[in-house]
Amino acid sequence: MFDDNTAELILTADGSVKNIVFFEELINCAPTPANWKFTALKPMLGIENAKIEMDNYTFDSDSLSFYSIDHKNYPDEVDIVVIHNDYNEQDKSTIINGTFLFLDNYLGELNSVTTIDNMSVISKDKTDKELIPITKLKDYLIWREKEFVEKYSGVRYNTKNDEHSILETKLESGNKLIAVINTPLINWDRKASHPWVATMVIKYDGSKNNGMPNKRDYAALHEIEQSILEEIKDEDGYLNIGRQTANGEREIYFACKEFRKISKIYYKVQNEYARKFELNYEIYKDKYWRSFEKFKIN
Repeated sequence: MFDDNTAELILTADGSVKNIVFFEELINCAPTPANWKFTALKPMLGIENAKIEMDNYTFDSDSLSFYSIDHKNYPDEVDIVVIHNDYNEQDKSTIINGTFLFLDNYLGELNSVTTIDNMSVISKDKTDKELIPITKLKDYLIWREKEFVEKYSGVRYNTKNDEHSILETKLESGNKLIAVINTPLINWDRKASHPWVATMVIKYDGSKNNGMPNKRDYAALHEIEQSILEEIKDEDGYLNIGRQTANGEREIYFACKEFRKISKIYYKVQNEYARKFELNYEIYKDKYWRSFEKFKIN
Protein backbone atom coordinates (compact mmCIF):
# COMPACT_ATOMS: atom_id res chain seq x y z
CA MET A 1 0.00 0.00 0.00
CA PHE A 2 1.42 3.39 -1.02
CA ASP A 3 0.53 6.51 0.93
CA ASP A 4 -0.11 10.02 -0.40
CA ASN A 5 3.60 10.84 -0.26
CA THR A 6 4.53 8.11 -2.72
CA ALA A 7 5.55 9.14 -6.26
CA GLU A 8 5.15 6.76 -9.20
CA LEU A 9 7.30 6.70 -12.33
CA ILE A 10 5.69 4.89 -15.28
CA LEU A 11 7.72 4.02 -18.37
CA THR A 12 5.50 3.87 -21.42
CA ALA A 13 6.32 2.27 -24.77
CA ASP A 14 3.82 4.48 -26.65
CA GLY A 15 2.70 1.56 -28.80
CA SER A 16 6.21 0.44 -29.76
CA VAL A 17 6.23 -3.29 -29.10
CA LYS A 18 9.98 -3.61 -29.67
CA ASN A 19 10.72 -1.43 -26.60
CA ILE A 20 8.50 -3.24 -24.12
CA VAL A 21 11.01 -5.88 -23.01
CA PHE A 22 13.65 -3.24 -22.24
CA PHE A 23 11.28 -1.25 -20.05
CA GLU A 24 10.24 -4.41 -18.23
CA GLU A 25 13.84 -5.46 -17.58
CA LEU A 26 14.82 -1.96 -16.50
CA ILE A 27 12.05 -1.88 -13.91
CA ASN A 28 12.94 -5.38 -12.70
CA CYS A 29 16.49 -4.19 -12.04
CA ALA A 30 15.51 -0.85 -10.53
CA PRO A 31 16.20 -0.09 -6.85
CA THR A 32 13.29 0.43 -4.50
CA PRO A 33 13.88 3.82 -2.83
CA ALA A 34 11.47 4.97 -0.17
CA ASN A 35 8.34 6.74 -1.42
CA TRP A 36 8.87 5.70 -5.03
CA LYS A 37 7.12 3.12 -7.18
CA PHE A 38 8.52 2.20 -10.62
CA THR A 39 6.16 0.66 -13.18
CA ALA A 40 6.83 -0.66 -16.66
CA LEU A 41 4.01 0.37 -19.00
CA LYS A 42 0.71 1.92 -18.03
CA PRO A 43 -1.11 -0.39 -15.61
CA MET A 44 -4.70 -1.53 -15.97
CA LEU A 45 -7.15 0.83 -14.27
CA GLY A 46 -10.71 0.43 -13.14
CA ILE A 47 -13.22 1.91 -15.56
CA GLU A 48 -13.99 4.73 -13.15
CA ASN A 49 -10.31 5.83 -13.19
CA ALA A 50 -9.70 5.45 -16.92
CA LYS A 51 -11.46 8.68 -17.90
CA ILE A 52 -9.57 10.93 -20.34
CA GLU A 53 -10.34 14.55 -21.26
CA MET A 54 -8.72 16.01 -24.35
CA ASP A 55 -9.51 19.16 -26.34
CA ASN A 56 -13.08 19.42 -25.03
CA TYR A 57 -13.78 15.72 -25.65
CA THR A 58 -14.37 13.15 -22.92
CA PHE A 59 -13.41 9.48 -23.22
CA ASP A 60 -15.08 7.27 -20.65
CA SER A 61 -17.75 4.60 -20.13
CA ASP A 62 -20.51 7.07 -21.01
CA SER A 63 -19.04 8.34 -24.29
CA LEU A 64 -17.61 5.10 -25.74
CA SER A 65 -19.03 1.78 -26.90
CA PHE A 66 -17.82 -0.94 -29.28
CA TYR A 67 -18.57 -3.95 -31.41
CA SER A 68 -16.39 -6.59 -33.03
CA ILE A 69 -16.03 -7.57 -36.68
CA ASP A 70 -15.80 -11.27 -37.50
CA HIS A 71 -13.76 -12.22 -40.56
CA LYS A 72 -14.64 -15.55 -42.19
CA ASN A 73 -11.19 -15.99 -43.70
CA TYR A 74 -9.35 -14.68 -40.62
CA PRO A 75 -11.25 -16.16 -37.65
CA ASP A 76 -8.54 -15.41 -35.09
CA GLU A 77 -8.34 -11.71 -35.93
CA VAL A 78 -9.52 -9.42 -33.12
CA ASP A 79 -10.98 -6.47 -35.00
CA ILE A 80 -12.65 -3.86 -32.80
CA VAL A 81 -14.76 -0.86 -33.82
CA VAL A 82 -15.07 1.83 -31.13
CA ILE A 83 -17.87 4.38 -31.29
CA HIS A 84 -17.56 7.83 -29.73
CA ASN A 85 -20.90 9.53 -29.09
CA ASP A 86 -19.57 12.94 -30.08
CA TYR A 87 -17.45 11.85 -33.03
CA ASN A 88 -16.64 14.73 -35.35
CA GLU A 89 -14.76 14.16 -38.62
CA GLN A 90 -13.00 17.50 -38.27
CA ASP A 91 -11.50 16.38 -34.96
CA LYS A 92 -10.83 12.83 -36.11
CA SER A 93 -7.18 12.70 -35.01
CA THR A 94 -8.01 14.03 -31.53
CA ILE A 95 -10.81 11.52 -31.04
CA ILE A 96 -8.68 8.60 -32.24
CA ASN A 97 -5.76 9.60 -30.02
CA GLY A 98 -8.05 10.09 -27.03
CA THR A 99 -9.64 6.68 -27.59
CA PHE A 100 -6.25 4.97 -27.71
CA LEU A 101 -5.17 6.74 -24.53
CA PHE A 102 -8.38 5.65 -22.82
CA LEU A 103 -7.78 2.02 -23.83
CA ASP A 104 -4.17 2.18 -22.63
CA ASN A 105 -5.50 3.19 -19.21
CA TYR A 106 -8.52 0.91 -19.10
CA LEU A 107 -6.92 -2.26 -20.48
CA GLY A 108 -3.34 -1.55 -19.46
CA GLU A 109 -0.74 -0.65 -22.07
CA LEU A 110 0.53 -4.21 -22.58
CA ASN A 111 -2.96 -5.62 -23.13
CA SER A 112 -3.89 -2.72 -25.36
CA VAL A 113 -1.07 -3.40 -27.84
CA THR A 114 -1.11 -7.20 -27.69
CA THR A 115 -4.76 -8.30 -27.54
CA ILE A 116 -6.28 -6.09 -30.25
CA ASP A 117 -5.19 -6.75 -33.84
CA ASN A 118 -7.11 -3.96 -35.57
CA MET A 119 -9.12 -1.06 -34.23
CA SER A 120 -11.07 1.77 -35.84
CA VAL A 121 -13.03 4.66 -34.35
CA ILE A 122 -16.27 5.83 -35.97
CA SER A 123 -19.45 7.81 -35.33
CA LYS A 124 -22.80 6.33 -34.34
CA ASP A 125 -24.39 7.01 -37.72
CA LYS A 126 -21.89 4.66 -39.40
CA THR A 127 -22.61 1.66 -37.21
CA ASP A 128 -24.28 -1.44 -38.59
CA LYS A 129 -24.26 -3.65 -35.50
CA GLU A 130 -25.60 -3.56 -31.96
CA LEU A 131 -23.37 -1.46 -29.70
CA ILE A 132 -21.78 -3.01 -26.62
CA PRO A 133 -20.83 -0.94 -23.54
CA ILE A 134 -17.09 -0.29 -23.46
CA THR A 135 -17.11 -1.70 -19.92
CA LYS A 136 -17.50 -5.17 -21.47
CA LEU A 137 -14.46 -4.87 -23.75
CA LYS A 138 -12.03 -6.16 -21.15
CA ASP A 139 -13.98 -9.39 -20.63
CA TYR A 140 -14.40 -9.84 -24.38
CA LEU A 141 -10.66 -9.59 -24.97
CA ILE A 142 -9.90 -12.01 -22.13
CA TRP A 143 -12.28 -14.54 -23.71
CA ARG A 144 -10.76 -14.12 -27.19
CA GLU A 145 -7.21 -14.45 -25.84
CA LYS A 146 -8.12 -17.59 -23.89
CA GLU A 147 -9.63 -19.15 -27.02
CA PHE A 148 -6.53 -18.25 -29.03
CA VAL A 149 -4.10 -19.71 -26.50
CA GLU A 150 -6.08 -22.95 -26.22
CA LYS A 151 -6.22 -23.29 -30.01
CA TYR A 152 -2.51 -22.76 -30.67
CA SER A 153 -0.81 -23.88 -27.47
CA GLY A 154 2.10 -26.15 -28.32
CA VAL A 155 1.93 -25.61 -32.09
CA ARG A 156 5.43 -25.75 -33.60
CA TYR A 157 6.87 -25.91 -37.12
CA ASN A 158 10.13 -27.54 -38.24
CA THR A 159 11.75 -25.87 -41.26
CA LYS A 160 14.63 -28.37 -41.50
CA ASN A 161 13.41 -30.09 -44.67
CA ASP A 162 11.71 -27.12 -46.32
CA GLU A 163 12.80 -25.99 -49.75
CA HIS A 164 13.39 -22.29 -50.34
CA SER A 165 12.34 -20.57 -53.55
CA ILE A 166 14.53 -17.96 -55.22
CA LEU A 167 12.39 -15.20 -56.70
CA GLU A 168 14.03 -12.73 -59.03
CA THR A 169 12.63 -9.76 -60.95
CA LYS A 170 13.76 -6.50 -62.51
CA LEU A 171 12.45 -3.26 -61.04
CA GLU A 172 11.38 -0.21 -63.03
CA SER A 173 14.73 1.38 -62.22
CA GLY A 174 16.49 -1.53 -63.92
CA ASN A 175 17.82 -2.82 -60.61
CA LYS A 176 17.38 -6.44 -59.60
CA LEU A 177 15.26 -7.75 -56.76
CA ILE A 178 16.11 -11.16 -55.36
CA ALA A 179 14.12 -12.88 -52.61
CA VAL A 180 14.88 -16.21 -50.95
CA ILE A 181 11.65 -17.39 -49.33
CA ASN A 182 10.53 -20.52 -47.47
CA THR A 183 7.46 -21.08 -49.66
CA PRO A 184 6.11 -24.17 -47.84
CA LEU A 185 6.14 -22.12 -44.64
CA ILE A 186 4.20 -19.14 -46.01
CA ASN A 187 1.51 -21.57 -47.17
CA TRP A 188 1.21 -23.11 -43.68
CA ASP A 189 -2.37 -23.18 -42.36
CA ARG A 190 -1.40 -22.46 -38.73
CA LYS A 191 0.25 -19.09 -39.23
CA ALA A 192 -1.66 -17.44 -36.39
CA SER A 193 0.28 -19.55 -33.88
CA HIS A 194 3.26 -17.28 -34.67
CA PRO A 195 1.50 -13.89 -34.82
CA TRP A 196 4.47 -11.53 -34.45
CA VAL A 197 6.43 -10.46 -37.53
CA ALA A 198 9.97 -9.16 -37.02
CA THR A 199 11.60 -7.39 -39.96
CA MET A 200 15.15 -6.09 -40.04
CA VAL A 201 16.23 -3.70 -42.81
CA ILE A 202 19.96 -3.36 -43.51
CA LYS A 203 21.13 -0.62 -45.86
CA TYR A 204 24.27 -1.00 -47.99
CA ASP A 205 25.76 0.72 -51.05
CA GLY A 206 24.30 -0.95 -54.13
CA SER A 207 24.83 1.95 -56.51
CA LYS A 208 27.52 0.19 -58.54
CA ASN A 209 25.93 -3.25 -58.75
CA ASN A 210 22.29 -2.88 -59.90
CA GLY A 211 21.18 -2.37 -56.32
CA MET A 212 22.91 -5.55 -55.12
CA PRO A 213 25.65 -5.74 -52.47
CA ASN A 214 29.29 -6.19 -53.42
CA LYS A 215 31.14 -9.33 -52.29
CA ARG A 216 32.37 -7.82 -49.04
CA ASP A 217 28.94 -6.53 -48.06
CA TYR A 218 27.26 -9.76 -49.14
CA ALA A 219 29.52 -11.71 -46.76
CA ALA A 220 28.74 -9.27 -43.94
CA LEU A 221 25.00 -9.51 -44.59
CA HIS A 222 25.21 -13.30 -44.49
CA GLU A 223 27.12 -13.05 -41.21
CA ILE A 224 24.37 -10.90 -39.70
CA GLU A 225 21.65 -13.35 -40.73
CA GLN A 226 23.58 -16.30 -39.34
CA SER A 227 24.21 -14.51 -36.05
CA ILE A 228 20.43 -14.14 -35.65
CA LEU A 229 19.73 -17.75 -36.61
CA GLU A 230 22.25 -19.00 -34.04
CA GLU A 231 20.19 -17.49 -31.22
CA ILE A 232 16.65 -18.43 -32.22
CA LYS A 233 15.25 -21.81 -33.26
CA ASP A 234 12.10 -23.21 -34.84
CA GLU A 235 11.26 -25.30 -31.82
CA ASP A 236 11.35 -22.23 -29.59
CA GLY A 237 8.82 -20.41 -31.76
CA TYR A 238 10.92 -18.34 -34.20
CA LEU A 239 10.51 -19.10 -37.91
CA ASN A 240 12.79 -17.70 -40.60
CA ILE A 241 10.53 -16.67 -43.48
CA GLY A 242 13.41 -15.57 -45.69
CA ARG A 243 14.95 -12.39 -47.06
CA GLN A 244 14.67 -9.85 -49.86
CA THR A 245 17.52 -7.88 -51.43
CA ALA A 246 17.07 -4.86 -53.71
CA ASN A 247 17.89 -1.17 -54.12
CA GLY A 248 20.61 -1.13 -51.49
CA GLU A 249 18.54 -2.86 -48.80
CA ARG A 250 18.46 -6.36 -47.34
CA GLU A 251 15.27 -7.24 -45.47
CA ILE A 252 15.24 -10.25 -43.14
CA TYR A 253 11.92 -11.73 -42.01
CA PHE A 254 10.91 -13.82 -39.00
CA ALA A 255 7.53 -14.91 -37.64
CA CYS A 256 7.50 -15.42 -33.87
CA LYS A 257 5.30 -16.78 -31.10
CA GLU A 258 6.29 -13.83 -28.90
CA PHE A 259 8.12 -10.53 -29.34
CA ARG A 260 10.48 -10.10 -26.38
CA LYS A 261 13.45 -12.29 -27.31
CA ILE A 262 13.58 -11.18 -30.95
CA SER A 263 13.44 -7.55 -29.78
CA LYS A 264 16.61 -8.09 -27.75
CA ILE A 265 18.39 -9.98 -30.52
CA TYR A 266 17.60 -7.39 -33.18
CA TYR A 267 18.71 -4.59 -30.86
CA LYS A 268 21.97 -6.43 -30.15
CA VAL A 269 22.65 -6.97 -33.86
CA GLN A 270 21.81 -3.35 -34.64
CA ASN A 271 24.47 -2.17 -32.20
CA GLU A 272 27.11 -4.75 -33.15
CA TYR A 273 27.03 -3.87 -36.86
CA ALA A 274 26.26 -0.14 -36.61
CA ARG A 275 29.73 0.79 -37.92
CA LYS A 276 29.25 -1.25 -41.10
CA PHE A 277 25.60 -0.63 -41.96
CA GLU A 278 22.54 1.39 -41.11
CA LEU A 279 20.15 -1.12 -39.51
CA ASN A 280 16.52 -0.61 -38.53
CA TYR A 281 13.87 -3.04 -37.40
CA GLU A 282 10.21 -3.26 -36.57
CA ILE A 283 8.06 -5.82 -34.78
CA TYR A 284 4.31 -5.93 -35.24
CA LYS A 285 1.37 -8.32 -35.01
CA ASP A 286 0.30 -9.95 -38.28
CA LYS A 287 -1.54 -13.17 -37.43
CA TYR A 288 -2.08 -14.21 -41.02
CA TRP A 289 1.30 -13.04 -42.36
CA ARG A 290 -0.30 -10.72 -44.89
CA SER A 291 3.07 -9.00 -45.11
CA PHE A 292 4.29 -11.97 -47.13
CA GLU A 293 1.39 -12.37 -49.55
CA LYS A 294 3.58 -10.84 -52.27
CA PHE A 295 5.88 -13.88 -52.07
CA LYS A 296 3.20 -16.51 -52.63
CA ILE A 297 3.62 -18.55 -55.80
CA ASN A 298 0.34 -19.52 -57.48
